[in-house]
Amino acid sequence: MGQYLRSPALPVERALPGDYARIADLTVRVYVGGGLSSEGYACELADVEGRATRSELLVVRDAVGDIVGSVALVLDGDFAEVTESDDEAGFRMLVVDPAAQGQGIGQLLVATCLDRARAAGKRRVVISTGSRMTAAQRLYDRLGFVRLPERDWAPQPGIDLLVYARDLH
Repeated sequence: MGQYLRSPALPVERALPGDYARIADLTVRVYVGGGLSSEGYACELADVEGRATRSELLVVRDAVGDIVGSVALVLDGDFAEVTESDDEAGFRMLVVDPAAQGQGIGQLLVATCLDRARAAGKRRVVISTGSRMTAAQRLYDRLGFVRLPERDWAPQPGIDLLVYARDLH
């Protein structure tokens, strides 16, 4: 998985339609239940089927096959919202089951996104994260992302999103 990774020997796979309910439950539980997002965002977090039409859904499963992490990789299109050109990719809704956090699964998913974006010829990966998502921000810093405060945005009043980017070449 490139030079960014020291993580578990678990494969990253494309999500299957049968995985969508588990991804939705996990994403809402972590984001809303963990105080990282508002209850009003729960419908979008749970719309895994909609995400699947605009992104490549990736998952990590534990040894018994349960999904313990997921991310939506956006190589083309407008789902990433923070990309400004065709040579930028993005990812959204990175989530790791609380019982599996600290095991390198988030890092594995991000590294996979970086590798796939590079393989697709992208120059940079640009993402946004909530101001309360400090663990994610530490991960992005560790993996070489830099803040782009000039691109920060607010989808709604009171929801401030911070933009980070990592050059791939």
